Amino acid sequence: MDLCHPDPGELSSGEAEELQRIKWHRKQLLEDIQKLKDEIEDVFAQIDCFETAEESRMVQKEKELGIGRKKFNMDPVKGIRYLTEHKLLTPDVQDIAQFLYKGEGLNKTAIGTYLGERDPINLQVLQAFVDCHEFANLNLVQALRVMRTKENA
Repeated sequence: MDLCHPDPGELSSGEAEELQRIKWHRKQLLEDIQKLKDEIEDVFAQIDCFETAEESRMVQKEKELGIGRKKFNMDPVKGIRYLTEHKLLTPDVQDIAQFLYKGEGLNKTAIGTYLGERDPINLQVLQAFVDCHEFANLNLVQALRVMRTKENA
């Protein structure tokens, strides 16, 4: 007698019923496994959609940031307004100063124009901008060199 595939004629009625229950449970387990595989596939598809949407948002943000930089270089006040309206920059003076300090894609003359405005907000940004620089333990000449090096970066 083959134990893996017994001849139904060799089984008692109780053994035959038990064999049928085992086959039914096996079928149910295989169906459950297939359902789990399908659910996992759906989750991976959703993750792919999310990643694609996130990449699209990042591309859009980079595009808007480039537009904001161009606007800033043409008219610094309008550029900052555009960047804050599009939530690429907060209206916080520290955030604006840090943006200007990094200066990525910004015209140095436009930065100077913005910081040279006599508007109270611009003066606060100027102070925060100066605070971004490290002048501790430097004499005046060394501090000016630091500013000059930053200007040429």
